[in-house]
Amino acid sequence: MSNWERLVWNQQGVLLQGLGVTVEVCLIAFAVAITGGLTLCLIRTYFPPLRFAAIVLIEFFRATPIFVQLVWIAYVWPELFGWPNSFFTAGWLALGLQSSGYLAETFRAGIEGVARGHREAGYSVGMSPLLVFQRIVMPQAVLTVSPSIVNQFTVIVKSSTLISVITVQDLMFQAMKLVNVWYEPIEILTVTAGIYIVMVFLVSTAGKMLADLLRRRYGLAAA
Repeated sequence: MSNWERLVWNQQGVLLQGLGVTVEVCLIAFAVAITGGLTLCLIRTYFPPLRFAAIVLIEFFRATPIFVQLVWIAYVWPELFGWPNSFFTAGWLALGLQSSGYLAETFRAGIEGVARGHREAGYSVGMSPLLVFQRIVMPQAVLTVSPSIVNQFTVIVKSSTLISVITVQDLMFQAMKLVNVWYEPIEILTVTAGIYIVMVFLVSTAGKMLADLLRRRYGLAAA
């Protein structure tokens, strides 16, 4: 029996279980990042009384290393707030909050990049400021920054390897557990690296296809 069969093929159930946890964490974290980033962006842009608080949060999430945020949320927040009550929740929360800081600035750049004349055209036909934002500003902003949003998703995927340090049983955790059992890291870690490469490639490809489809649908040239 070859090492590849013994260490990888015969352990595929364990690796697939870890992959499932990784995918789940990444999807939840991305949803949190989109929601949190857009919320922080809108507060910073349109609500002056809370602008300073939004800026502080954005800069904090961007400036703090993900590993520090991860262990801080996993071990400090339960003591202070009684939540999160599991390392799994701490994992996706830390990943989502850090990415929300970057996406907040990404969304802000997209909103500020919409031509003023487009807004004025909406006002000239009697559209309210809210309707102008919904129908004119936000669709253009999202289409403009979609490559950056996809890129941030790939960052979440790659950063998710760190959640294994707080014992979340993701793909990296399961791979290292197998390495510690067999003491033969070459095959196991090579396959693990290959899986992450495929995941990032699929995310990037799917994101580009979706962005190009939306641009064609709304009459914008693909980047």
